[in-house]
Amino acid sequence: MNRFVAVLGAVIAVALLSLNEAHAATAQENYRLYCVQCHGTTGNGQGINADGLAVSARDHSSAAEMSKLTDEELRTAVAKGGEAVTKSELMPPWAEVLRAEEIDDLVVHLRKLCKCVAAK
Repeated sequence: MNRFVAVLGAVIAVALLSLNEAHAATAQENYRLYCVQCHGTTGNGQGINADGLAVSARDHSSAAEMSKLTDEELRTAVAKGGEAVTKSELMPPWAEVLRAEEIDDLVVHLRKLCKCVAAK
């Protein structure tokens, strides 16, 4: 059931995007559309799907945790999904939905949420 909820959320997000392809979404809009279901509106990892996940959603608001990650690791997670970074297979890869520039903008947005810089 948990996998179904995550996949359904991803399908709905993709459908919404295809309805609005002409609109260039901001990183904040993309985060709201694709990420808040699991990561929460503040990025704290407590979205509406969080309780049903076998692997906890990353807390994007945690400077202590997020500062351990490089920007490239964040890009990989967004582009290739959770499984690519040894996190949940339920986090879908977004490279087919988001342009490279949008993924880069999401990485910047994640750094704003954690108020931290990338690991060197």
